[in-house]
Amino acid sequence: MTASAEARETALVAAQAAADKLATDVSIVDVSERLAITDAFVLASAPNERQVQAIVDEVEERLRGHGVKPVRREGVAEARWVLLDFVDVVVHVQHAEERAYYALERLWKDCPTIPFVDASLPPQAAGAAGSAPGTAASPTVDTAGQ
Repeated sequence: MTASAEARETALVAAQAAADKLATDVSIVDVSERLAITDAFVLASAPNERQVQAIVDEVEERLRGHGVKPVRREGVAEARWVLLDFVDVVVHVQHAEERAYYALERLWKDCPTIPFVDASLPPQAAGAAGSAPGTAASPTVDTAGQ
């Protein structure tokens, strides 16, 4: 069983909200086959506590506009690793140091990901999703016909 359509939509809205506040390494992991308590994790990073808080605020505001409110919030005071529980989706916004140390992607590597492309990226950069903000993708050169 994969994540519900509603969970996928909520996760994509949360991921875009995080990306709009310049979160780095935004990804969505479908944990529905491994966990009974939620369908998806949204993972996002920021270089400092202030940015973590800005991302958290934007995710909450954007999802509230879609009629979804968190049932639980953890780590807001420290703003190093904030967890927002929206029942079907859990959003993890981590300071870059925590993201590297805890490596949630590694822990959940057996789970499929839900494709996310930052809508604010120009079309040619969309293929380089996951690269650092402000960096452009290298152009691909087809040399097979030469």
